[in-house]
Amino acid sequence: MQITYRPYQLQLKHPFTISGFSRTATPILLLEIKYQNYTGYGEASMVPYLGESIETATQFLNKIDLSSFSFPFKMDEIIAYLDNISLGLPAIKAAIDIALHDITGKISQQPCYKIYGANPASMPLTSYTLGMDEPEVMLQKANDAIALGFKILKIKLGSANDKLLINTVRSVTNLPLYVDANQGWQTKTEGLAMVNWLAGQGVVLVEQPMLKTNTEGNKYITQHSPIPIIADEAVQRLPDVAKAAGNYHGINIKLMKSAGMYEAHLMLLKARELGLKVMIGCMSETSIATLAAATLAPLCDFVDLDGPFLTTNNPYQTPKFENGKYVLSDDVGLGTLKVL
Repeated sequence: MQITYRPYQLQLKHPFTISGFSRTATPILLLEIKYQNYTGYGEASMVPYLGESIETATQFLNKIDLSSFSFPFKMDEIIAYLDNISLGLPAIKAAIDIALHDITGKISQQPCYKIYGANPASMPLTSYTLGMDEPEVMLQKANDAIALGFKILKIKLGSANDKLLINTVRSVTNLPLYVDANQGWQTKTEGLAMVNWLAGQGVVLVEQPMLKTNTEGNKYITQHSPIPIIADEAVQRLPDVAKAAGNYHGINIKLMKSAGMYEAHLMLLKARELGLKVMIGCMSETSIATLAAATLAPLCDFVDLDGPFLTTNNPYQTPKFENGKYVLSDDVGLGTLKVL
């Protein structure tokens, strides 16, 4: 197998601000794997706060040799091989995983969603994320999302202005809201009070209220919350799922955290076994990684796959989107990735 790649700077429509930091772009590595006469496409989105970069991805790729693996790919062995080379670095591992799934679909002449038994008819609505901003910009973002046909908005909170941001959005829409506190709330009593207030504002769920290391605080909020509390930063890969049980109502799976589609599906199955709800989300991504996650979305309760809609230079055609939902293609692999 031959791997080629190129770095890409994905520009955001608006500065993306959450509790703790802000950015205007995201470094991406676009990857291709050639196997026999097939080409698979993958992507690593390296959001800076997770510690990966073009440099770490390149160094990792220079260490691997996939020539001993052949179709049908044994993804468990491939992921174990990649983890043995280096712990961490889930985004670049996800790029490899996604490309191999794309090839698998192309060789077996089926769309990737059939690999894991997903039914496109069960696709949930997906949300559109609004990062923290001034009220007038929040209004612009909300109106942009509504114009694009989104039926759910996701609001980033975790600051002293939380109620102002919700009230600003509520001045223009009554759409259901997801909230992501991004570990921003300081005490469990403050967090629970905010959750109770948010529930009265039409908020459907809250992600990661407190620091991921504050197990007791997050558990307290979960036990007393009238709406689902979802672990995000607290859950990255498969071993973390069991740790979430009892402390959260559900987990947010992202391919850039899980090292790709294979482990994401294992996490989904484990979550179901433990009675946890499942959200599938994304980082700032192009259509490649978003389509990969969308193939698993029909198996989930909540979907937050808005990456291509939040950027200005997605190099591929935006995935098909109707009535607030992704429409999965019957094309083989990830589907046709039309270069713009």
